Amino acid sequence: MEECLICKAPLEYLTHDQVMECAICHKQELSKARCVKGHYVCSDCHTQGMDSIFGLCLSETSANPVAIVQRMMALPFCHMHGPEHHVMVGAALLTAYKNAGGQLALEPALREIYSRGKAVPGGACGFWGACGAGISAGQFLAIATQSTPLAGEPWGLSNQMTARALDSIGKVGGPRCCKRDSFLAILAAVDFVQAHLGVEMEHTVPICSHSNRNNQCIGGRCPFSSARNSNYPPLSVKLKRL
Repeated sequence: MEECLICKAPLEYLTHDQVMECAICHKQELSKARCVKGHYVCSDCHTQGMDSIFGLCLSETSANPVAIVQRMMALPFCHMHGPEHHVMVGAALLTAYKNAGGQLALEPALREIYSRGKAVPGGACGFWGACGAGISAGQFLAIATQSTPLAGEPWGLSNQMTARALDSIGKVGGPRCCKRDSFLAILAAVDFVQAHLGVEMEHTVPICSHSNRNNQCIGGRCPFSSARNSNYPPLSVKLKRL
């Protein structure tokens, strides 16, 4: 069961920032998260190797963002939980959007989602009231529509996209699961983009293969639970939209 990257002990979350020293690079910074034995790992060390998503995305031909993010989740840099998901959701959506016919220069778009997503810290779901996976879906829409603070329709659409993703995540409830929240944000974006931008990415609902790594798994309450979806094949299934 994956928790602390140093000793595998359970994590604890404080209500106020404390100065902590990264156990890997020894940088000191304010944080609310550490393991019960006192180990802290900064976001830069936690996401080391995440730049490998560029090669994966640029070589992708799939228009299925769930399948793309699952391939990212299988890469060595990706942990059960962590701020890497705040980049991965948007990167998978940008890649699938481009491959589905969306007008987009993919490489600069990926660099932008990498920069924006990394600015959302781990634990935002609980401390900000806004899961980083849902924010990443909004960042994807903002990049795809070239939104700025002075834009009209793109400004509105990107905020609506974040709201839809966060609503989907919030309705399932906590505690957090970065895999579940990533899938929920992506599926909300697939439907939103088809409705508002007319680009149809593939809509598939995955069956979770990560529950044995998650100490806080909500089991059958999860829409991607293998127990809840026992009649489906093990990877993913296509569902008709209602």
